[in-house]
Amino acid sequence: MELGRRSLAKTLVCRLWMTVSKALFAEFLATGLYVFFGVGSALRWPLALPSVLQIAITFNLATAMIVQVTWKASGAHVNPAVTLAYLVGSQISLPRAVAYVAAQLAGATVGAALLYGVIPEDIRETLGVNVVRNSVSIGQAVAVELVLTLQLVLCVFASTDSRQATGSPAATIGASVAVGHLIGIYFTGCSMNPARSFGPAIIVGKFEVHWIFWVGPLTGAVLASLIYNFILFPDTKTLAQRLAILTGTAEVEKVEGEEPQKEGSQASSGDMEMESVCQVA
Repeated sequence: MELGRRSLAKTLVCRLWMTVSKALFAEFLATGLYVFFGVGSALRWPLALPSVLQIAITFNLATAMIVQVTWKASGAHVNPAVTLAYLVGSQISLPRAVAYVAAQLAGATVGAALLYGVIPEDIRETLGVNVVRNSVSIGQAVAVELVLTLQLVLCVFASTDSRQATGSPAATIGASVAVGHLIGIYFTGCSMNPARSFGPAIIVGKFEVHWIFWVGPLTGAVLASLIYNFILFPDTKTLAQRLAILTGTAEVEKVEGEEPQKEGSQASSGDMEMESVCQVA
């Protein structure tokens, strides 16, 4: 009996480690690609300045691409604001959320560094760093980032909620990102994603009003999570269940309470287990 429990515990630890490591790499890779392609489209080339439409479409396509590639591996958060929203909605544990944000910031930094390394020196100066336009006040900039991120997170929840939608959310989330850029570029360059702002800022060392691109998006994400998960489409989780998810013990308790399954059954349900662990553990 004791040997069986040890074997089950070892299997659980190995499964969780494989899932977590894959998910963290997916977040790192996705955020790096997002910054490389998105910020790359906003660079001011002397002979061909980018248009707002060009930037919006590029961010749209980049988002759709990385979501399609990584959403089953990690949930394709690619954004600390989205991760915070999932945490507030009791859909991810605190340890995993912290790890996700670290992977996202690291990916954004590597993506920005790679972009910086391949572009000519005469256009490296700003590297697409988010800034507040001269005619826009600090309060307006925060409010705009808040609203833009709120609509993005609402779209993420709606397009990934199995109660509301099926299939890949790539096109829908990409469209939401494009909508935000079509408006937000005129105010702040449109962040909606603290990692997108962090990567270029740390490479070129420009952190003026950088806090705006954390406070605005994170506040909008929290509001969106509260609206979606507690007003529009409330779930039935109890306080105990929410605390178990927050601490990361929910999946452990679930697996420990199950009887060992046959190998054939395990193989057929592997993908479902993996996705469940990605979203909850």
